[in-house]
Amino acid sequence: MTELYEEYKKLLFTLAYQLTGSVADAEDAVQDVFVKFYQLNHDHLQEPKAYLCKMMTNYCYDLLKSARWRREQYFGPWLPEPIPTPDDDTFESVVRSDLLSYAMLVLLERLSPVERTIFVLREALCFDYPAISEIVDKTEANCRKLMSRARGKMGISEEESISSELAGEEWVQRFITALEQNNINSVLALLAEEVVLIADGGGKKSTATHPIQTPERVARFLLGLFNQVSNLGESVQIELTPLNGQTGLVVRTDGVMETVLLIHVENDEIGSLYFVRNPDKLQHI
Repeated sequence: MTELYEEYKKLLFTLAYQLTGSVADAEDAVQDVFVKFYQLNHDHLQEPKAYLCKMMTNYCYDLLKSARWRREQYFGPWLPEPIPTPDDDTFESVVRSDLLSYAMLVLLERLSPVERTIFVLREALCFDYPAISEIVDKTEANCRKLMSRARGKMGISEEESISSELAGEEWVQRFITALEQNNINSVLALLAEEVVLIADGGGKKSTATHPIQTPERVARFLLGLFNQVSNLGESVQIELTPLNGQTGLVVRTDGVMETVLLIHVENDEIGSLYFVRNPDKLQHI
């Protein structure tokens, strides 16, 4: 059992995190699934990987049902928890090659639980349709149809690649430099025409309660926010941190983490900005 735990714990954590968008829920899910798995009779179990993934999927279905209700009551936009992705082997460190971009996790919120599961199994974990069919208890043809429907809901065509341009350190530095110039044209030059800024304070931290759209509005919001931060002087620290397989910005005030910012880059322009300020979602960073 210890060998199975060591072999599959990261895979199951990665699956659970991408199905729920919650680090704490994913950690609990891994522990609970292995406890239940330990109690089973393993004499005729030939494919522990597929069986564990099936158990995790069923576990997360129940979480998603309750999560849907909680998110309907949530104050303002709901964003997934950012997760550290350092180059180490800690339990919380997901397998980068199996991790969808943060922007893709946001889009997953548009999907039903089964659509989300099929999308993650196929695009993040590279399961083939026969294996997915076994895990979700649906025919291969139905899985393919649900996958196509999921792509449609996310605005991704059948021909379009799922991979996205992850904002690296150089790109994030360009963004910071543009803000430091305090020139709206410098910021506008980085933004896509359909840029959107989404902030999640969960009603616990002040922030924009609705998505901000159009390059001009986003640029003015960013410059106003940056000027406020700059006026606080040395009490504010801005750090570049590896989050969700890309470079994120962490803002601390007097050593206390206040904000995490993740940028989605598309065609060498900023397509989306995600501000996470709810302190409950910053505990793992």
